Amino acid sequence: MALPLPIVDGLELAAPYRSLLNPDAVVRDSHGRPRRLPRFFYAIDSWAAALDIHLTDHFALWEFIDVDLHEPMPLRRFPRYVPCAVTVLAAHLEVLRLELGAPVRIAANGGYRSPSHARSTPGSIHGWGTAANIYQVGDTYLDGRESIERVSAIASRLLPAVRTRGYGSGPGLADDHLHLDLGYVTAIPGTTTDGEGTR
Repeated sequence: MALPLPIVDGLELAAPYRSLLNPDAVVRDSHGRPRRLPRFFYAIDSWAAALDIHLTDHFALWEFIDVDLHEPMPLRRFPRYVPCAVTVLAAHLEVLRLELGAPVRIAANGGYRSPSHARSTPGSIHGWGTAANIYQVGDTYLDGRESIERVSAIASRLLPAVRTRGYGSGPGLADDHLHLDLGYVTAIPGTTTDGEGTR
């Protein structure tokens, strides 16, 4: 089923959005490797739409775009834009949720964050819409080694494409959530012409 959301080419957005989203720009990740930012986005016209639209049976769009004041003001207003690859993340989380048999909760700022989010590091994978910080599964908060490592092990076994980060307080580690991601995935909608023909 197609999502009831328009797809936009980020290169055609108004200048304020382009300057904050940097569509198709090459940035460096934490290891200095070049990564190309997403170019194609779903356009979300209201918070009501984000609440109503489900990417999967158990995940609504709003769960992936819930951010705080560290996101620049233009990107907190509607319309808002989220990379099309968010649907790939949602599909993986749906599989995890079904295996766990309980709701999987994404933290605020734990889904998509723009490259301009004040708390994101350059090249943060959250800027691709393919990372999630899970803070709760059912009634269990992921705020200790045992709970984080248990869900991490299940995700790693169940979802070969998913990378999880272990428990801890060092760089990239956390003691109050489980980070999982799919890498630097970009999605080019099949009906989109991007200068190289339709893909």
